[in-house]
Amino acid sequence: MRLREGEALRGLVATQEINEYKVVPMSDSRFPRSVFAVGTDPDPRFTLANERTFLAWIRTSLALIAGGVALEAFDVPLPDTLRAAVSVFMLIVAIILPVVAWGHWKQSERAMRENRSLPFSFGLPVLVAVIVVVAGALLVGEFLV
Repeated sequence: MRLREGEALRGLVATQEINEYKVVPMSDSRFPRSVFAVGTDPDPRFTLANERTFLAWIRTSLALIAGGVALEAFDVPLPDTLRAAVSVFMLIVAIILPVVAWGHWKQSERAMRENRSLPFSFGLPVLVAVIVVVAGALLVGEFLV
């Protein structure tokens, strides 16, 4: 089969190698290889849903950053130490959250490629606990002022 360089056909792409064309699977060029080198491609809808979930975690992280900065930037009627502690706590969680989201995306994508059950996400219960702690601290802070 002769393909022109860069031409794709059913998941294969042609690359030029010493005046000949070699057919190479497209999955070899995708990142991370630890995910895409195993199994078979799942239905694209599932992969895209997994990516949307990852982006939702990133959006949540950005919201936590905005909330932490807003607590310090605006004159919120809270004790200074409590306001600073809650702000720093929110920023620390916002830094950790994308790392957790990346790990969960990799585990889920690999499970789909290997036809296994999807892994449990520990991020959601932790995030709920963070929200409860932050809300509780802000509520208690309101009564301390």
